[in-house]
Amino acid sequence: QVRLVESGGGLVQPGASLTLSCTSSAPIFGFDSVGWYRQAPGKKREMVAQIIKFRMPEYADNVQGRFTISRSATQNTMTLQMNSLKPEDTAVYFCGVKGATESWGQGTQVTVSS
Repeated sequence: QVRLVESGGGLVQPGASLTLSCTSSAPIFGFDSVGWYRQAPGKKREMVAQIIKFRMPEYADNVQGRFTISRSATQNTMTLQMNSLKPEDTAVYFCGVKGATESWGQGTQVTVSS
């Protein structure tokens, strides 16, 4: 079972930046796909950014140009750089990986509020 541990959430004002990190117990480049997802209260979990195998990253329309997903083989981490945050970005953010099995982190709260 792959263990994923997220960090970096918090409370920020609109327009601020935040970086989320996800550390994997298995090689981060060994999965078929890696990604960040979020779930706001009363809403379904949605894909925010993902990398499928070695393709270019894919982003949800509402974060395109503001968020950047990346991976580090040396640290076995996946990072989500979030810029120009908006109140509608408020949600619990999860990192997830898919390979032979699917694994999820515990989630980290991101709150964007003035």
